[in-house]
Amino acid sequence: MRIVFAGTPQFARVALQALVDAGHEVVLVLTQPDRPAGRGMQLQASPVKQYAQGRGLALAQPRGLRQDGKYPEDARLAHDLLVAARADAMVVAAYGLILPQWVLDLPRHGCLNIHASLLPRWRGAAPIHRAIEAGDDETGVTIMHMDAGLDTGDMLLREALPIGPEDTTGHLHDELATLGAALIVRALKELEQGELQATPQPAEGVSYARKVEKAEGAIDWALPAATLMRRVHAFNPAPGAHTSHAGEMLKIWNCEIESDQRLSGKRCGEILYVNDRGIGVVCGAGSVLRLTTLQRAGGKRLPAAEFLRGHALTPGDVLGASSA
Repeated sequence: MRIVFAGTPQFARVALQALVDAGHEVVLVLTQPDRPAGRGMQLQASPVKQYAQGRGLALAQPRGLRQDGKYPEDARLAHDLLVAARADAMVVAAYGLILPQWVLDLPRHGCLNIHASLLPRWRGAAPIHRAIEAGDDETGVTIMHMDAGLDTGDMLLREALPIGPEDTTGHLHDELATLGAALIVRALKELEQGELQATPQPAEGVSYARKVEKAEGAIDWALPAATLMRRVHAFNPAPGAHTSHAGEMLKIWNCEIESDQRLSGKRCGEILYVNDRGIGVVCGAGSVLRLTTLQRAGGKRLPAAEFLRGHALTPGDVLGASSA
């Protein structure tokens, strides 16, 4: 099939590669403009752009697609490219721009979206983060026929993936990217054969995965340990859960719930013990969280035993949320 692909991050790059490997003719790739990144804030091409350039695929990076919007010249150029592409279908994965109706209507078979949740749960920008944060037992991928709403289109394929107690957003992201790539290849095959069935999303069970803000990474030790462990996992690798000690920010990358609790007279955020197994911190609801992987600003992620060799933490010290 003649495919237009729209996507930006690594999640999308995996799907684009799968489409190329499956023999589809990717006639045009749309991705976000280069963004500054890293310590030097140098402009960096998206993973999708890097792959497209490496394969010699036609590429465009419009700043907007609305012809009555902020970037009408970009939208007009994109319109001309999409019309000329004569695509059978458009595949969209974590693109980052809203598709106006003229884009949705252009491909012969419409626009298919790879969404990293079991719709209608977790529509929106951060479905993987929010599923872990909420303590969901499973997530998955839904291939959806796009409409003008926010992830409201009919479901075409849907496959679940369990969420384990130690799963982080980084780990699930990679598994879901692989699953999404396989499902979109299957969806296009069934579409070609006339076997793809559309199912409207149910009205029950709708939830929205709002974008994750950097400030959400600040740890509030008054929350129960189970809630904080889910947030540490949800915000790994970004934005990272963090606290502070002696005016220095500490990032927490892994942790466990401590069953041995000796909390009489202890404050939330107080360090209960320090040993090679980790740093026990008092949390809300009479619970304790054992920090097992930590990082100082500008340092490396380290297991607790190694971290403690270069950063003294003492029972009785109180950790506080950092605004950094």
